[in-house]
Amino acid sequence: MSIYKTAINKPITTALIFVAVAILGVFSLSRLPIDQMPEMDMPYVTVMTTYAGANASELETNVSKHLENTLNSVDGLKNIFSTSKDNISIVTLEFEWGSNIDEAMNDIRSYVDLIYDNLPDDISRPTILKLNSSAMPIMVYGFTAKESYPGLDRILEDNVSNVLNRIDGIGNISFSGAPERYVYVDLDPKQLDAYNLTLESVGTAIGANNLNLASGTVKMGKEQYQLRVESEYKESSEINDIVVTTTRDGKQIFVKDLATVRDTIKDLSLDERLNGQEAVRMIITKQTGANTVEIARQVRKEMAKIQKTLPPDIEIDIIRDGSEDIENAIFGLAESIFYALLFVVLVVFIFLGNWRATVIIGITIPISLLTSFIYLLMADSSLNIISLASLTVAIGMVVDDAIVVLENITRHIERGASPREASIYATNEVWTSVIATTLVIVAVFVPLTMLSGMAGIMFKELGWIVTIVVCTSTIVAISLTPMLCSKLLKAKPFFLTRAEEEAAKEKESRKRFSYAKTVGKAFDAVDAWYANLLRKCLSHKRITILVVILVFVASMVPVFMGKIGTDFMHQQDGGQMSVTVELQRGTRIEETLKTARQIEADIKELLPETILVSTSAGTNDDAGVGAMFSSTSNNKISMTVRASKKHERERTIWQMAEVLRERLSTYPEIVNYQVSTTGGGMGGDNSVSVEVYGYDFDVTSNFAAELKHKFQDIEGARDIKISRDEDRAELQIIFDKEKIARSGLNSSTVAAYVRNRVNGMITGYLKEEGEEYYIVARLQEDYRNSISDIEEFTFMTPMGAKIKLKEIAEVKEYWCPPEIERKNRQRYLTVSVTPYEVSLGEMAASINKVLADMNIPQGVHVDIAGNYEEQQESFADMGTLALLILLLVYIVMASQFESFSKPFIIMMSIPFAITGVILALLISGQTLDMVGALGVILLIGIVVKNGIVLVDYINLMRERDMPLYEAIAVSGQSRLRPVLMTAFTTILGMMPMAFTTSEGSEIWNTMGIVVIGGLLVSTIITLIVVPVLYAIFVRNDEKKKLEKLRKSFVFMQIDDKEKE
Repeated sequence: MSIYKTAINKPITTALIFVAVAILGVFSLSRLPIDQMPEMDMPYVTVMTTYAGANASELETNVSKHLENTLNSVDGLKNIFSTSKDNISIVTLEFEWGSNIDEAMNDIRSYVDLIYDNLPDDISRPTILKLNSSAMPIMVYGFTAKESYPGLDRILEDNVSNVLNRIDGIGNISFSGAPERYVYVDLDPKQLDAYNLTLESVGTAIGANNLNLASGTVKMGKEQYQLRVESEYKESSEINDIVVTTTRDGKQIFVKDLATVRDTIKDLSLDERLNGQEAVRMIITKQTGANTVEIARQVRKEMAKIQKTLPPDIEIDIIRDGSEDIENAIFGLAESIFYALLFVVLVVFIFLGNWRATVIIGITIPISLLTSFIYLLMADSSLNIISLASLTVAIGMVVDDAIVVLENITRHIERGASPREASIYATNEVWTSVIATTLVIVAVFVPLTMLSGMAGIMFKELGWIVTIVVCTSTIVAISLTPMLCSKLLKAKPFFLTRAEEEAAKEKESRKRFSYAKTVGKAFDAVDAWYANLLRKCLSHKRITILVVILVFVASMVPVFMGKIGTDFMHQQDGGQMSVTVELQRGTRIEETLKTARQIEADIKELLPETILVSTSAGTNDDAGVGAMFSSTSNNKISMTVRASKKHERERTIWQMAEVLRERLSTYPEIVNYQVSTTGGGMGGDNSVSVEVYGYDFDVTSNFAAELKHKFQDIEGARDIKISRDEDRAELQIIFDKEKIARSGLNSSTVAAYVRNRVNGMITGYLKEEGEEYYIVARLQEDYRNSISDIEEFTFMTPMGAKIKLKEIAEVKEYWCPPEIERKNRQRYLTVSVTPYEVSLGEMAASINKVLADMNIPQGVHVDIAGNYEEQQESFADMGTLALLILLLVYIVMASQFESFSKPFIIMMSIPFAITGVILALLISGQTLDMVGALGVILLIGIVVKNGIVLVDYINLMRERDMPLYEAIAVSGQSRLRPVLMTAFTTILGMMPMAFTTSEGSEIWNTMGIVVIGGLLVSTIITLIVVPVLYAIFVRNDEKKKLEKLRKSFVFMQIDDKEKE
C-alpha cells in the first residue's frame, strides 16, 4: 500500500507522528546555543619561539629557517609563513579549511621535538598554539577613572575579574593598559662617583634590608615557637633611610643622598584611552561551545551590579559586544523568515482562494523547518547566521510539493470527486514528479556539503539543512497533505434536482465580489490566454526559438563588457572602524600621543555619529603571546571607532571611513595610515595583495615602494599598505675583546650592567595587602638618553677599579629590519590594496595592468594574493560544483522520464536563469560574490522543478492519446497555476533576504537578488521554451520511430525485367 493511501486510512497515526516531530523540533530549538558562526577550527597552527637578545636576522638564520625546513613535511600543509623579529620567531602553518588540526598539532609536536636539539642553546622551548573561533574576544569593556586611576588594576582584579570568572562559559579575562605600581630608585651617577659607589652596590643594599626569613624553632618551657626575621618595607619612603655605605670619617651615606625614590605607576610605554581619557581594557573570551549571547547577557547583568560597588569616579563603557552583532544578525534573519512565511501563505491564499487549503499548505512550513533544529542539536551545532539563512532559502521551497499535490486534489474535487477519492487519485498522478523535483533539489544541495576551503565550512550546514527540510516537506506533501485534504476540504455540492442547482447558482450570482468572480475569473483568463499563446508559439517554433536565443545572447553582452563586477564577500556595515596610523620611525611615545589626541578631536568633529573612540599607542614591554599580534613600535597608533546603529545614521560606515581618510592625508607627520571597516563576522575586508618574493631587502623594498606609488593612481584604491616596516635605527655596543679581558670583566657581565643602568635593576618587592610591587634601581633619565651618556657609564672591575664603557667598547648606530617575513621558505612582503566603490575583480584587473607595464627586477617574483586569491579559488570550486550538479540533475530526470532527450528540454531553462541573474545584478548595482555565486548554483535545482511538473503532465496527457499540440496547450493551461505558485512562493520567500537592511544583511542580499532575478526570468521563458522544445524533440522522435517502423516492414518488390 502506498504512503498516501496509508496516511488517508490512518489519519490519527499520521497526525500524531508529525505532532511528535514538531515537539522534538521545539525541544531541540530550546537546547541550541546561539552563536554568530558554526564552531570551526581555524586552519592555522603557530609555533612561537623566544630567543632573548637576538635580532630579526639572527632569528631568521638560526631558528625560523630550521623550523620551516623541518615542518614543511607536515601532512596536509598548504602554506608555511614565518615572522622573525627581536627576541621572537613566529612560524605559522596554514592548512586547508576543514582539516583535522588536532592531528596536525601532534605531527608538528613530533617534528619540533626532532629539531629542538639543533636549535641554539639559549632559546625557549617552542610553544605550539592552535587558534579557533572561541579564542576570539566576545566582549571588550573600557574602564576610565580620575582619582582612582593609579589603583585601578587592583580595584578591577578584586571587584570585577573575580566576580565575572564565576559565570559559566567564561574562558579568560585579561586586562590591557592597567596602571602598574612601581617603586623607582632614580640614581644620580655623579653622586655615585663621588662616594665611589655603583648602581649594583645600592641595589644590593636595598635588597639586603628587605627580608622576611624563617630562622628556625625556639623551645620555651612547654611551648615551641617559629622564629622569623621580618624586615620588609612597609612603605616606599623607608627606602630613603637605608644606609648604603659609611665613609672613612664615619659619615653614613643613605639612599636619599644618592637617589630620588618615587612610588608611582610604571613608566609610560602603552597608552590606552577611551574617548580621550586614560583607560583600561578588559578582554573576555569564552570556552569552546559556550553560548556567546547567554554569556554576554550574564556579563552585562553582573556589570550593572558591580558598577554600584566601584568608586563613583570609575566609568564603564562597552567597546565591543560580540553578542550584539550576533543578536542583530539573528534578529534580521528571523525577521526575514517571518516575512517570508507571511508572503508564502499570502500567495497560497490568493492562488487557491480557500482558507482551508491555505491552512493545509501552511502546516507544511513549521513541521519542515522544525526538523532542521533536530539536525542541529544532533550535529552539536548552534543557531547561527548560516543555519537561519538556510531556513530563509528553504522556506519558499518547502511548500512547492504540497502546492502541486493540493492543487491537483482541488481540480479533482471540482470535477465532482469526493475529497477522499480526489486525495488518493490526484496524489497518485503527481507523486512521482514531486519526488523527482525533490531529488533534483537534493542533487543541488548535497554536493554543497562536499565543497572544500572556506566555502565548504560555511555552506556545509546550508547543504544539509535545506536537504533535510525539503525531504521532510516531500514526505509531508505525499502523506499529511492528502490526509488533511481528505478531512478538511469540502466536496463539490451535489444537487438532486435542477431546481436546487439553479437556486444555488442564483445565490452564487448575487455574490458580486466572491473569489470565483474576481481572482478566480482573472486566473481563468490568464490560463486561457497562456494556452492560446502556446498554440501560437507552437505554430511558429523557429521564430520563438530564435527570439529567446537573441534574448540570451543580448543578456551576455554586459558580462563580456565587464559590467558585472566580482567580489569575495560583501562587507558588513557593523558600525565599527579600525584605524592604524604610523608616524616617522623613531618617534617618541610622547609625540605619538599628541598626534593621537589630535586625531581623536578630528573624529569628534568630522564624524558626529561616533559613540566611542578607543585608542592604543605604544607597546607593552612584557613579551608573550601578544607579540604574535602586535608590532613593537612607539610610532604606531591603533584606534577603534564605534558609530551609532546603521538605521540611526544617514552615512554608511564606508562613507565615514572615506571622510576620515581624507583628513588623515593632511597630517604631515603621518607616514602611513589605514582605515579598515571590517567589524568581525563573515564579511571580509576584500583586499587585493601583491606578494613580492626576493632575498635582497633593498631590491624588494624599493620595488614595493614603486608599486605603492603606481597603485595610488588607480581609481578606487585605498589603504595601500606595505607589510614590511622601514629599517629602524638601533644602538649596538661592540666590545674590544682584548681591553675587556684586561679589565677582568666579560661581555655578559658588562651587558647586565648596561641593562641595569638603562632598564633598571630589580632589587626586590614592596609588599602590601598580599600584592607585590617591583622596586627598580636605575640611573636618572637625564644620564641615559644619548650615546655620550651611555659611553660614560661607570662599572667596577673585580680589582675595585672604576672603568668607563667607552674604554672597553664602542657604541655605534646602525640600521636593521624590524622584522623579516617569509612564505614557503622564501623572503617576501605584501603590498595590499582595499577597493572603494569598485569591485575586487576590477581592482585586480587594474593591478595586473600596472604589473604588466613594470620592469620586475631580476631575482624578484610577484604573485596576486589576498581575498582575490580566495575568491578565485572559491569561484573555481563552485564552477566544478555546478558541473557536478548539472550532471546529477540530468541523471535524476533521465531516470524519471526514461529518456535521454527530455532532461535536455527541461535544462534549457537554466541558461535563462543566468539571463535573469545578470539583469538583476545590473538593476540592483550589486557585484557577484561567493554567496551570490552560491545563489546561481541553487537556481539550477529551483528552475528545473517547474519544467519537470510541466513535462510530466504533458506525458500524462499524451498517454491518454491526446494530440501533441493539444496535449501541450491543455497541460500548460492546467499546470500554469501551480508553476506560478511555486515560483512566487520562492521569489517572495527570498524577498526579505534580498531587501532587508538589518545589520549583517549585506552578506545575504546578493543571494536573494540573484535567486529572484534568475527565477523570475527563467519561469517566464520556461513556460514558452520548454513546451516548444518538447514539441520539436517529440516530433523528431516520432518521425524517427515512424521511419524505423517503415523499415521493419518487408514489401514485395517485383523487378521490372521479370515483368517483361
